[in-house]
Amino acid sequence: MRYHIMESLDIRRNLATEEYLMNNFDSDEPLFLLYIQKPCVIIGRNQNSYEEIDLKYLREKNVTLTRRTSGGGAVYDDLGNLSFSFVTSKNAMKFGEYESITSPIITALRKMGATKAEVGGRNDMYIEGMKFSGNAMYTKKNRLYSHGTLMYDVDLSVLDKILTVSKEKIESKATKSVKKSVTNLKPFLKEKYQFEKTADFRDALICEVYQVDDLQEIEDKRVDLTKKDEQNIEQIVQNRYANDDWVYGETPRFSVKRRIRLPKVGIVDVRLSTLHGRINEIRFYGDFFGQKDVSILEQQLLGQKFIYEEIKNALNDMTVSDYIFHFNNEDLLALLF
Repeated sequence: MRYHIMESLDIRRNLATEEYLMNNFDSDEPLFLLYIQKPCVIIGRNQNSYEEIDLKYLREKNVTLTRRTSGGGAVYDDLGNLSFSFVTSKNAMKFGEYESITSPIITALRKMGATKAEVGGRNDMYIEGMKFSGNAMYTKKNRLYSHGTLMYDVDLSVLDKILTVSKEKIESKATKSVKKSVTNLKPFLKEKYQFEKTADFRDALICEVYQVDDLQEIEDKRVDLTKKDEQNIEQIVQNRYANDDWVYGETPRFSVKRRIRLPKVGIVDVRLSTLHGRINEIRFYGDFFGQKDVSILEQQLLGQKFIYEEIKNALNDMTVSDYIFHFNNEDLLALLF
């Protein structure tokens, strides 16, 4: 088995590297990938980001949002998380058999002190009934690709602030995440593996997987990227993982209802639906007053990407209070998002 450590701390580049190596790594050996990233949320292939994530919190805290190509639920990563991937031939492993493909990880963790680590549920890893890893899998051509997380020392206080299903009346057929009791691995490991830096835990894990004392012993197993590889990976980043059409445009069709009553304004009730992440229907209702016909405002928003920054830009040349008296642009953005 070969391995590659990603130097990037950007989830979008790391996912692009995974995709690139899955399609272009020319070897009969399995490939083991490891990466760490700054605070980010990765939603599953079939998920609705508006339902799964507090997008306002992400904007305020500068947390990166992207979508992966595999299914499953929403995941929060920060610098305390270690992500890993296995790329094998399609015939080497049966799709959905997470216990088999993650066995090198489980075996290594048990040696490192997490003796009760085990695979459970559909695609998770647990210790003493608490989840510390979520996994997803997909196939392409003759390759099978499985990736997962290892919560080593993640800021768990952030999870409920980010991965919270919206309380608004959003109706969608998208896959919803299921909350589980979660924990970090660090407290369950032997003291010598309780590192301050996740990168040190990563290196120790690799050594346990390969049963060596030092990474220098497996230099011949390391996969390095060429300058051409890096250029191709950057292209994937721009075309997919950093592309709003992928992150939001892949959101399944859904509808939103928002209603507010303000003393000087009255009732403002907005109903909208989206298709491929863009507003394809929108209507304003209520007992508000306005100097201009609110249908002009509706037309301005029709076809726009349902993203905070996009709607804000679409309203730049408009004064919302002309259509809804005493209700400004910021009020409308707050109502919608």
